Amino acid sequence: MKLTIATRGSELALWQARHVQQRLTIHRPTLQCELLVIKTTGDKILDIPLADIGGKALFVKEIEQALLDGAADIAVHSMKDVPAELAPGLMLAAITSREVPNDALLSHFAGGVAGLPQGALVGTASVRRQCQLAALRPDLTFALLRGNVPTRVAKWQGGEFAAIVLAAAGLTRLGLSHHISELLPIDAFLPAAGQGVLGIETRDDAPAVAKLAIAALHDAVQAPCTVAERSFLLAIGGSCRTPIGAYADYQGVALRLRAMKGELGGATTRVEVVGAPADAEAIGQSAARQLAAM
Repeated sequence: MKLTIATRGSELALWQARHVQQRLTIHRPTLQCELLVIKTTGDKILDIPLADIGGKALFVKEIEQALLDGAADIAVHSMKDVPAELAPGLMLAAITSREVPNDALLSHFAGGVAGLPQGALVGTASVRRQCQLAALRPDLTFALLRGNVPTRVAKWQGGEFAAIVLAAAGLTRLGLSHHISELLPIDAFLPAAGQGVLGIETRDDAPAVAKLAIAALHDAVQAPCTVAERSFLLAIGGSCRTPIGAYADYQGVALRLRAMKGELGGATTRVEVVGAPADAEAIGQSAARQLAAM
């Protein structure tokens, strides 16, 4: 059986696609996997905030079209980049185990966020990260930082910023975690929905491919957490202009979802909803309703 895997061309996207390729071929040694590298609109336009040009969907639109056209069988995504609503005709075949979910601070100064000088310039492309940093340090200033992970790290190393904030998962996967100055605690810095998780997307009419991906890659324990986070994202109806964070984990056998909605000035509103893993979608919807009512 031959399988074509669609992916973006960044170092991190290629690592993720090759990781999936390896897992699939271990599960099915006779499987022939090839990568189809697609340069998305989000990869081409790097000097404008995503919110101004269509949001995170720009990282998946062309990849989803390749699935729908039959040019690819599956696609590998960072779940935090996948819109809450998939394109018609597509489905998530598998949700992987989670890498470190936290955001990470890379700083030229000791002491993490607290150790940054007054008015320090922090690079980030995320209004969610900016909002939560401003809540702790309203004196900080922020500037747009886009590009792939090594490019962002290089800009920080070159002195363009006092500090930058990236997903710890990407740094870990690329062997760059030694640059992390502080792993930002979940309690104060809720990550993006699905951060640290990979999603395997395919067509609704490709059941054999879906079954193969699920058997090799699906994490049934992690999946309800990601479902709750994405259900919240869909129900809250926010955009890339709205600071939104969500993180679900387990308290014993119960599923706990922590969610936030904020403002760029640093004000945040947070809720916590606990329920059964089987009710993951309803848990996300409940968190969105509670935040909307506050």
